[in-house]
Amino acid sequence: MASTNEYLQYVLDLLRDVPGVTHRKMMGEYLLYSDGVLFGGIYDDRFLLKDVPSARSAFAEEQTPYDGAKPMLLVDSED
Repeated sequence: MASTNEYLQYVLDLLRDVPGVTHRKMMGEYLLYSDGVLFGGIYDDRFLLKDVPSARSAFAEEQTPYDGAKPMLLVDSED
């Protein structure tokens, strides 16, 4: 299932204070960048971050964006 534009706009609103955030649509999903550096994406209307130590300290739940992918960290909108 592809991610919706509405969910993309919701996530971009959450990230409004992060400098240089851009996105790129790829195969029905969205990749997220900050100043040109990939930091996460939107997959099946789930906001996932790359698994790096600074993110892991805040977001512990892992999910895979698609079969065969490395696990990423789920950002729950309640967090």
